[in-house]
Amino acid sequence: MAPLLEIDNPALLIVDMQNDFVRPGAPLEVPDARKTIAQHQSLISIFRAAKRPVFYTKFLSTPYRSLLWNWSPECEEETKCCWKGHQRLYEDRNESLDCADIISEIYPENGDHIIEKFGYGAFHGTALADMLHALEIETVIVTGTVTQICVEETARESFHHGFKTIMVADAVSSFAPNLHAATLENFAMKFGWVTSSDDILTRMKHA
Repeated sequence: MAPLLEIDNPALLIVDMQNDFVRPGAPLEVPDARKTIAQHQSLISIFRAAKRPVFYTKFLSTPYRSLLWNWSPECEEETKCCWKGHQRLYEDRNESLDCADIISEIYPENGDHIIEKFGYGAFHGTALADMLHALEIETVIVTGTVTQICVEETARESFHHGFKTIMVADAVSSFAPNLHAATLENFAMKFGWVTSSDDILTRMKHA
């Protein structure tokens, strides 16, 4: 039986909702990520209204070939997936966009925090844990893409840093439904909580 979920001093952590993952025709496109945009908008809105911190992560390809590229050859020179500053045209836009930037539908505002990372997890090699502790965060609510890769790695890292961690089932996405479902089930078993965006919104309204 899962322990009682109480959301204390929360921060919203949005993982890798970037052009090169979300836009139609993107090199590492996750079509289901677009189905989570409305949930993201609602969560961001209520967090900002409550003056609670909103964090975004950006996955960036290293400026040199790294081990990770073996599993994501799209990061190679030929495609330049998630190369910071690289401009790309997408099927739903008439202008080129920075391929590593956050999608415009949920774009960061002044006061939001952006964490740039060169790997899957948002805590490894970044100041994220220190920033969360400085803000006296107790609960980290994780959304974004891809569920079984960067989202899971980040959520597990959050757990290991001592934060109560929640994955929002309808605000995370994957290209593999079976791995998406297995990740949520496994995370809820030993690492944290899994709930819906509606549940988070209700709890935030009554906090």
